[in-house]
Amino acid sequence: MSVEPKRASEWTIHGERIVDDTRRAVLSIAEVELPDGVRFEQYVLRVPSAAMVIVLDDDQRVLMMWRHRFIMDRWVWELPGGYLDPDEDPMTCAAREVEEETGWRPRSMERLITFQPMVGTVDQENVVYLARGADFTGSSPDVNEAERVGWIPLAEIRQHVDSGEIVGAGSVCGLLAVLLLKATGEL
Repeated sequence: MSVEPKRASEWTIHGERIVDDTRRAVLSIAEVELPDGVRFEQYVLRVPSAAMVIVLDDDQRVLMMWRHRFIMDRWVWELPGGYLDPDEDPMTCAAREVEEETGWRPRSMERLITFQPMVGTVDQENVVYLARGADFTGSSPDVNEAERVGWIPLAEIRQHVDSGEIVGAGSVCGLLAVLLLKATGEL
């Protein structure tokens, strides 16, 4: 087995100690060295992967949840989604979360985009799926997840992002990817 030589701009990790370890996050401090020899400590947060869904209906509207985020103390629109359970398939998780949080069951789903929200500090893969259509199950939205559920016209998404009503990394990344597909005629 060959080992790739270290690159000139690669950081060296001299150790990492866990500060807090919970079911949904591991916080640690890594001792790192920059290529120029400067050493410092860097917080590292390892979080389970997450999956979310853009449910797009025939009228080019997106299923979103209006919810309060206590950390920012703001009301925002978000895509349905959540953390993957251990060994759970991301698409299965995404479909389950849509149904639990909104009362809608997505139809056909395809992987749209995968991203890391804060590569300098957080290790958390996020997968966004695109579902074309959904069927209402008759159940109410989860009161712990959303004040209300709404269908936002795709044509209005940009103004909601610009006004700060859509701020979550997963929602913004996924919705911008859909808008790009629409602009290039691939949607």
